[in-house]
Amino acid sequence: MINQNAIILEAASPITADKPDLLKGKRVLVIEDGPTLTHGDMPYGAATIIAKQFEAAEIVDPRPYSVGSIKETYAKYPHLGAVLPAVGYGEKQIAELKETIARTPCDAVVIGTPVDLRRLMAIDKPTVRVKYELK
Repeated sequence: MINQNAIILEAASPITADKPDLLKGKRVLVIEDGPTLTHGDMPYGAATIIAKQFEAAEIVDPRPYSVGSIKETYAKYPHLGAVLPAVGYGEKQIAELKETIARTPCDAVVIGTPVDLRRLMAIDKPTVRVKYELK
């Protein structure tokens, strides 16, 4: 059903990265906000844009390395490509996300989630935190 009273707001939303120098020429794992990808039907988000902007050599496809609920998410949302959706922040899902990250062969991890995943888990690879804000 279409909401006849919907308001559309256009605004700038600049994207920044804390360590973009870790991206150029590297194989990167891109982690995006799960609900944006799944319920929002978007195939990518801010982390993908930053990886391309700073010339990552390759965005590594995490699907072959995914486990548990992450693997189930790929099956449920076939439009997802070579991005890792951060789905849920429960203990089990964090453990599955951490395992998927550890299993994925890459030089760096690009985190494009509203929550800084480094505060929820130890990531054993160099990380780049992506932020965006409404201006």
